[in-house]
Amino acid sequence: MLAPPRRADFLPALRLLPPLFFAAIAASIAGILLYAGTRPGSFWIRRSTRIQASPEKIFPFINDLHLWGAWSPYEKLDPALRRDFSGNASGVGAVYAWEGNSRVGAGRMEIIQSSRASRITIELEFLRPMKGHNIVEFILQRAAGGTEVTWEMDGPIPFVGKLMGLFISMDKLVGEEFARGLANLKALVEQPGALEPAQLLRPVRYNGATASNGVAAM
Repeated sequence: MLAPPRRADFLPALRLLPPLFFAAIAASIAGILLYAGTRPGSFWIRRSTRIQASPEKIFPFINDLHLWGAWSPYEKLDPALRRDFSGNASGVGAVYAWEGNSRVGAGRMEIIQSSRASRITIELEFLRPMKGHNIVEFILQRAAGGTEVTWEMDGPIPFVGKLMGLFISMDKLVGEEFARGLANLKALVEQPGALEPAQLLRPVRYNGATASNGVAAM
């Protein structure tokens, strides 16, 4: 009959476990970092909806940054959001900067191209929680029964973004907000007796003078 192994016989193997454990963790982390480095260096997110209205009716709600408060999903994430409007009142040169809680962070956007009732291009800069520089476009195309409105964004992905992308789908996360915003815009424009853009504006202090802020009458 064989004698049971003595505890001393296991000690050399037990001493090897911590180094092997940490080596396995280090190898796993290195593998994740290496794989993240192979991910695409840019992104493109796109969502569309059909709105039963003409491009001319929809266009002002996007071209005037003061009116975003009436439909943008990001405006609802922080009730105490600080807004600063500067530059032109609407169209090319209109600037909107914001600073809020951890959900909205801080940043700045400026309209750099505006083709009436068809396309608006915005330069978007994030300052926190992560810095980023992206381009946003809204495209309005006539379609049967109304207008096809597309909201898209593209830009570079830093290494940290590539790493986060292994665990979180940026397309799903941001795309859901885009879809929600387009649904809000659709409801705003299509509602019976929909207000004109000018009726949604209320006076605020703007760039040292009295102007308007489209967060009003929803």
